[in-house]
Amino acid sequence: MNEIRTLMEKFWICRDSDKETFYKVKRDIPNFQRFIREQLGWKLIHTEKLLKLEKRPAHAEAFMGINEFTDIRDYCILCVVLMYLEDAEEGRQFLLSELIDYVETQLKNYMPVDWTSFTQRKSLVRVLQYMERLQMLRVYEGKSETFSQEAGQEVLYENTGYSKYFTSNFTTDISGYESWKDFEKTDFEEFEENRGSLRINRVYRQLAVCPAFYWTGTEDADALYLKNQRQWVGRYLRENMGGNLEIYRNAAFFTLEADDCYGTVHPRDAQISESVLLICAEIQRRLEEGNIELQEDECIAMPESTFKDIIVGSRRKWKDAWSKEYGEMDEDRLVETILKYMEDWMMADRRENQIVILPAVGRLAGQYPADYKGGGEVNVGK
Repeated sequence: MNEIRTLMEKFWICRDSDKETFYKVKRDIPNFQRFIREQLGWKLIHTEKLLKLEKRPAHAEAFMGINEFTDIRDYCILCVVLMYLEDAEEGRQFLLSELIDYVETQLKNYMPVDWTSFTQRKSLVRVLQYMERLQMLRVYEGKSETFSQEAGQEVLYENTGYSKYFTSNFTTDISGYESWKDFEKTDFEEFEENRGSLRINRVYRQLAVCPAFYWTGTEDADALYLKNQRQWVGRYLRENMGGNLEIYRNAAFFTLEADDCYGTVHPRDAQISESVLLICAEIQRRLEEGNIELQEDECIAMPESTFKDIIVGSRRKWKDAWSKEYGEMDEDRLVETILKYMEDWMMADRRENQIVILPAVGRLAGQYPADYKGGGEVNVGK
């Protein structure tokens, strides 16, 4: 077991639920603490009950939200529930009705609150179930899901005390912040005296938590550091996390072997992953044949219609091998689903009515055997 990868994989490690992993990682902290502090610039929280690596990214990306959440309201409710638990003693039990009253009081000045609405009740349930999964709440009686079915259902919870470690602590007043960009500015732009170490932190964080590290031009300071220190950066990553560092003209990637991966993996055993591999192969084929052009920054800009043609054409060619869901999906929904996946994996971007294909598309491609009819695996090549 690689202890850093374990901390990367898990939001936190609780002694009560995973005692073996908790003590194994805690014993190994002296071996990797310097890498965490100096290269990644992250805070490692270790108490008698909990271990947490605060994985603050170099830059905010669309894929970094909470997977279970589907609406801005979910995040607002989460913040209010965290406020409620902040004022509650560890071990204190409380009823769902008490929490609902508090949430309504805090939120009603910012957004409408109507618990007769199924959508709003479901939003609260998503938050409660997420907090249960992370063990911030312990259910003693009832089920959170019942509230989505009917308002007035009661549930008895206990505050475990873990919620106080959920949010990051900031050294500056954030009450006036209006955008996620303000948080990035606080992290990296306001401390001129530490510019060198902060650049190191940005580079390592981007490689450790994102599918790709891109830059434009030859004067990007972070890219220059990475290129000049590639041997040391590659060595530190390999010694502490495993994997290999790959650097290209305008991009860099930190790759791990299948058994060493943490978080969500691409490619994986899923139809959308296979579909994207086939689409990458088609884009590479069109590039080789001169039907599309590579820009100076190693990206490809194409009209939305061309991107749609590539996706729909790939499905038409391999429809018998695709799952029923993707084989019968509406064309516009199919394009949106695949584009969203490629955006999350930093393979594509939407810019001014165009789809920009990013360098990561050139690294992997897939193809089915000529006689493939479904039920097996797509062949992956680099």
